[in-house]
Amino acid sequence: MLSSKAKTIKPSSTLFITAKANQLKAEGLDVIGFGAGEPDFDTPEHIKAAAIEAINQGFTKYTPASGIVPLKEGICNKLLNDNGLKYNPRQIIVSNGAKHSLTNAFMAILNLGDEVIIPAPFWLSYPQMVKLADGVPVIVKTTKEQQYKVSVEQLKEALNDKTKAIVLNSPSNPTGMIYTRDELNEIANFAVENDLYVISDEIYEKLLYDDVEHISIASLNEKIYEKTIIINGVSKSYSMTGWRIGYTASSEEVAKLMNNIQSHSASNANSIAQKATIAAITGPQECVDKMVVEFKKRRDYMFDRVEGMNYLSAIKPQGAFYLFIDISELFGKTFNGKVINNADDLADILLEEECVAIIPCNDFGYDDHIRLSYAISLEQIEKGLDRIESFLNKLQ
Repeated sequence: MLSSKAKTIKPSSTLFITAKANQLKAEGLDVIGFGAGEPDFDTPEHIKAAAIEAINQGFTKYTPASGIVPLKEGICNKLLNDNGLKYNPRQIIVSNGAKHSLTNAFMAILNLGDEVIIPAPFWLSYPQMVKLADGVPVIVKTTKEQQYKVSVEQLKEALNDKTKAIVLNSPSNPTGMIYTRDELNEIANFAVENDLYVISDEIYEKLLYDDVEHISIASLNEKIYEKTIIINGVSKSYSMTGWRIGYTASSEEVAKLMNNIQSHSASNANSIAQKATIAAITGPQECVDKMVVEFKKRRDYMFDRVEGMNYLSAIKPQGAFYLFIDISELFGKTFNGKVINNADDLADILLEEECVAIIPCNDFGYDDHIRLSYAISLEQIEKGLDRIESFLNKLQ
């Protein structure tokens, strides 16, 4: 008999839809894909040059499981300069992408049956990772009126003697919303009072718009610092998705456990990518600024277009590169005899009829929302939105 735990794990619908769209493109169809969770920009030249230099110097062997010291020191400096956080290299674990970092974190803190509060909408992998670590995901739904951000009152309702941790994602995937200092202070006080860990996913921290500020919850005070496991990486900010480098910053006690786990599961992250990451986080940052400027243009265009369409509504994202769209007004509408009852229906019809790939958000906790990524060119965004608008106008 195969693993009953493995049978409870769902595949990633975002990767499935992206793969399906790419397959249709390979077959010659003009598919517009709004599913991308990665920037369409190339990795900056100075980062690629550092990787080439590492190869030429023969830096292609095993490294310590938790990462090379120069990279961990660079991460410590980044956390100090960007976030006002003081860590030493022993508190840093470098992994094969932020997904790996998250998995290590859950495995390090959870025992069988421990509960993890996950505010919805959430990145679809969080509940699956918790289950892989023998934990129980507890989903707390938020509303558009609260900007899809969880309140302490909601956290209190979800709390019981099995609660072990809270997941916090700011800026958020899929909403792009950011927690304010006051909101974070309330959550931090709640976590400390109830001896809970906070898994703080900050992977989109550099992709911010309209002068909003990213604040790491770990920076608020010493007590929450000890209970926070920061998740970050270079995939989004430096267009390095395929390089697979993520990292955690935590107490030494938790970091030691994550190091032990990783030493048996994956050993070290790619040695060449580690060298490239040093160049990314310690080198010139203009490449990030240029991406943010372009993402803001795309965000503004997409939001304005969607707001002008029938049946759709959204709030303007403050960070990341996604628009989270309420499609509930579409339910019961038909297209060529096909009824739209949920986001999955809409996604299937749009791909089949209009060659537009969107992400239905059932796996993000909302079957009445979709996610559109603006990590694709403005030209592609315009063409894809034209098709969606035309489709909406033909509904009965």
